Amino acid sequence: MGFEGIGASVRRREDVRFLSGKGNYTDDINRPGQLYAFIVRADRPHARIDGIDTAEAEKAPGVVRVFTGADMAAENLGGLPCGWQIHNQDGSPMAEPPHPVLAVGKVRHVGDPVAVVIAETRQEAKNAAELIEIRYTDLPAVASLTDAVAAGAPEVHDGVAGNICYDWVIGDKATVDAVFAKADRVVKLELTNNRLIPNAMEPRAAIGDFDTSSGDFTLYTTSQNPHVIRLLMGAFVLHIPENKLRVVAPDVGGGFGSKIYHYAEEAIVTWAAGKVRRPVKWTAERSESFMSDAHGRDHVSTAEMALDKEGHFLGLRITTLANMGAYLSTFAPCVPTYLYATLLAGVYKTPVIYCNVKAVFTNTVPVDAYRGAGRPEATYLLERLVDVIAHDTGIDKVELRRKNFIPADAFPYQTPVALQYDSGDYQTTLKVALANADWNGFEARRAEAKARGKLRGIGISTYLEACGIAPSAVVGSLGARAGLYEVANIRVHPTGSVTVFTGTHSHGQGHETTLAQLVVDQLGVPLSQVEVVHGDTAKIPFGMGTYGSRSLAVGGSAMVKAMDKIIAKGKKIAAHLMEASVQDIEFKDGSFRVAGTDKAKALHEISLAAYVPHNYPIEELEPGLDETAFYDPKNFTFPGGCHIAEVEIDPETGVVEMVNFTAVDDVGRVVNPMIVEGQVQGGVAQGIGQALLESALYDPHGQLLSGSYMDYTMPRANDIPAMSVATENTMCTHNPLGSKGCGEVGAIGSPPAVINAVVDALKDHGVRHLDMPATAPKLWSIIQAAQPRLAAE
Repeated sequence: MGFEGIGASVRRREDVRFLSGKGNYTDDINRPGQLYAFIVRADRPHARIDGIDTAEAEKAPGVVRVFTGADMAAENLGGLPCGWQIHNQDGSPMAEPPHPVLAVGKVRHVGDPVAVVIAETRQEAKNAAELIEIRYTDLPAVASLTDAVAAGAPEVHDGVAGNICYDWVIGDKATVDAVFAKADRVVKLELTNNRLIPNAMEPRAAIGDFDTSSGDFTLYTTSQNPHVIRLLMGAFVLHIPENKLRVVAPDVGGGFGSKIYHYAEEAIVTWAAGKVRRPVKWTAERSESFMSDAHGRDHVSTAEMALDKEGHFLGLRITTLANMGAYLSTFAPCVPTYLYATLLAGVYKTPVIYCNVKAVFTNTVPVDAYRGAGRPEATYLLERLVDVIAHDTGIDKVELRRKNFIPADAFPYQTPVALQYDSGDYQTTLKVALANADWNGFEARRAEAKARGKLRGIGISTYLEACGIAPSAVVGSLGARAGLYEVANIRVHPTGSVTVFTGTHSHGQGHETTLAQLVVDQLGVPLSQVEVVHGDTAKIPFGMGTYGSRSLAVGGSAMVKAMDKIIAKGKKIAAHLMEASVQDIEFKDGSFRVAGTDKAKALHEISLAAYVPHNYPIEELEPGLDETAFYDPKNFTFPGGCHIAEVEIDPETGVVEMVNFTAVDDVGRVVNPMIVEGQVQGGVAQGIGQALLESALYDPHGQLLSGSYMDYTMPRANDIPAMSVATENTMCTHNPLGSKGCGEVGAIGSPPAVINAVVDALKDHGVRHLDMPATAPKLWSIIQAAQPRLAAE
């Protein structure tokens, strides 16, 4: 057995079942007597429901029941709750209109659930759904941010003036305006962060089950945080006590944020199971996912930077419109505020910052966190602005960054937008990335590409992220309606094997390996004797799930605290068995030793004594070796790094080829380098998708135009280059592991690097900026428009 602890590139243990087709996903689960649900969804973006006729559907073969919003309203069930409240700049609370599980009175986006058919088979439910007649009166709709805030725009929700959910600010406007008034130069940029549709490998699914003998409900669901779903659905929607509601999230095939939230379908199948007294199963069709899963991003911003003569940043001023969609999804309000605006300092020592964010309702699918959640939007804005500053001033883009970096000796560093960074070394990650990417050799590569008739460009992004959202008291004061701690229960069994019960949840990150490595390192137990359990509210004390790269920094820290308790108790047992003072007991490599002697007891001997307490300090210790710990972080963690993209554009077609990609990231302590590399690669793939290919498009009237893989362009293997991935780490100073998080860094740092490279390739074509995605038709048009001027020169 080789080294398996912290720092070892141990292969993921869970992959054995995943790659052999033996995973246990929600759709793999089938309950005795199971029925199937098919959800009838609005085919129009905004309409009044004048009537729903379900009579023919109810008589269709195999149909057990048909439910509408009126059925749920008759039982006084709640709507889907929002988990974060934002206040306007005048102190008033945001507009928070109801979000019914099944539409009542109106539909507000294409895909809004209207009715559900419960039948013996999925096909029978689907056939019967076509027999439901819904009478609508169409209403005016708004799909784009600019249309929604225009004078006289139709209201998505009655009484929400101007479709503004909130008007929020951070920073002092008067102070920032004064800095701009005295600046030697101001550079301005208007940009859009394109709307994305998450596409996890596993579509969402849910099974509601009801035990007629006990009155207990069970929900099996594709969720990143089952305890939060139990809390939200039980307390606010279905009014089921937590002791009567179990939520199980088994293997989950990808989430990227889209499976954090409490969705209507979870409440529908759970409630319906109780009504029909049989299990009810729903699995999304892929086209259904496009109009029912929460979308991501969708910002329109104006950014201005004030500069002195040498190019030092003096002040940053930003206005942003952020799309909420038709309703407030679970954590949507915090994304464009506390996860976006507080990151606008980035890696730079900009003295003053002001940001105004207006969140806007539109007749579109609700928008919520998507991999990175606010941090990619902040990074893209900032890193594009820095490159535009370099373009407008003639200052080298690398030197401009270097002169404005926060110095490595300035930590802890207080930013002007609330956050205090604890550690970082941005000069080093930049230096290593430049070397790994052979930055100095680029012009020769550009010339060689030009000789082949290609346009070559290179782009850089120096980014910062905030992970492990905390502390609970702080986020509570900012509007969070949940704590953001984590829990771990460590159970050492009589023979020394260990089970870890964690409140985090794995949906592809490799927790069953990484978290087990922490046990190997701290308790000295072989990896084969460590089991990691997650995703079941009946087994885990409580937990806040996985998102925002929190699992290791927060969940792992809870594990460390629980294992500290195990060791402390073990020392007392060992002292008793070896007739020594507790102060003389040392624990290392899985053994308790009396300092300075050869007396020792292995962990399995101590655990056996704990469970078979024949010789045991029973007067001072309870039997057993099972400890629980909660960890509430003292601060965010702050991964950062430098990403460099190199592209070639074919001027005949506008097609972009990703030639090289270099990532150097500071993620704090690395537990498993192989998993970190995979997480970075996956994030970069998503970032390349946003930069070059993906965009959720609506027509002006609110019809989703990119509602399938025929219209929504996902990156394929040949769109992703071989990557150089490396880490240069500084330790987090306030958690016991020193970890910062790695799951989102790829998606944060890569989009601006790619667009900066595309703009660099087109610099002779008069391009200062272009919005994502940089599609082939868009680039071809730019190249063709510039040809007469270039030919004349």
